Amino acid sequence: GKSTLIQSLISNNSLLVSNEVIKTRVSILEENMTRWGAANLVITNNDPKDFASLKGYFDLIVIDAPCSGSGLFRRDREAIEYWSEANVQLCHQRQERILADIYPVLKSGGTLIYSTCSYSKEEDEDIVDWIIEELDAENIRLKIDANYGIIETGSDKHNAYSYRFWPDKLKGEGFFLSCLRKPGEDNPLQAKSQRSPAFASKKEIDIIDRWAVLAGRKLVKNQERVYAWPEHLSKEFNFLLNQLRVVYSGTILGAILREKFVPDHALAMSSIKNASVNRIELTYEQAIAYLKRKDLSIGNVQKGWQLVTFENHTLGWINALSNRINNYYPKEL
Repeated sequence: GKSTLIQSLISNNSLLVSNEVIKTRVSILEENMTRWGAANLVITNNDPKDFASLKGYFDLIVIDAPCSGSGLFRRDREAIEYWSEANVQLCHQRQERILADIYPVLKSGGTLIYSTCSYSKEEDEDIVDWIIEELDAENIRLKIDANYGIIETGSDKHNAYSYRFWPDKLKGEGFFLSCLRKPGEDNPLQAKSQRSPAFASKKEIDIIDRWAVLAGRKLVKNQERVYAWPEHLSKEFNFLLNQLRVVYSGTILGAILREKFVPDHALAMSSIKNASVNRIELTYEQAIAYLKRKDLSIGNVQKGWQLVTFENHTLGWINALSNRINNYYPKEL
């Protein structure tokens, strides 16, 4: 949710790096970002300490810190069973470690947003005090609309301002956030020689050309898969590819198999699919059947790959053969 929100707020010239530490959850992040259709995106699966080589790289870092989860008690009754004072202390220590590892990656003058879904002061205001004391950050006071029901809290130690979201006062679950700024000046990041990606050949570009709008994009390959990177971000994409464990970047267009193009679901969800690609508008019942990955009965359909839509919203791909229609909505969805 935070990644899709941030991507909606930044410009197309900006770059979002969305990192998920837990390997089993990376695919969920990738699925949600694919639905968003964003191209200015890199998804990584790294520990915070792995970012050490990117000193002073980011203008903005959002820490969605692992916490004891007390803010989720109303929504998830099981969260109560896992909560303990010992876990609060463990999370406090983990939060300090994450912040110590990632803070050098923030540019001087850059903004750090720290958030948890915990009510515990040890994981919230006490951590903000620690950031100010140990990392020499400056607290930022926000302008909050009183109608939102957000409560501003302070710190006796540093007169720092933080914000608590109580579920009895607003629409949402328990949440905490604080914003801080990094003072000082950075030494510019020294770019090292980077291994170049494998680019698509002219023949492969010609194959893909009718499927996607390729102007202003670099096409890179990973085995049979072809990715479209925004040209103005391609150096940044390649730099990150050399530094981190990247699991997704730009837009996956599809795969070239025996000189034939097999389009990917990410292309269907993106804004760069070619307007000339054939589309079939489905009824409500057909759309539900498609999303359940069931067999479709549409009537006379021309052969080949085409998009299916409902009320002009793209749902995904089908491939019409002479005797059947293959439903290519991803199994994992």
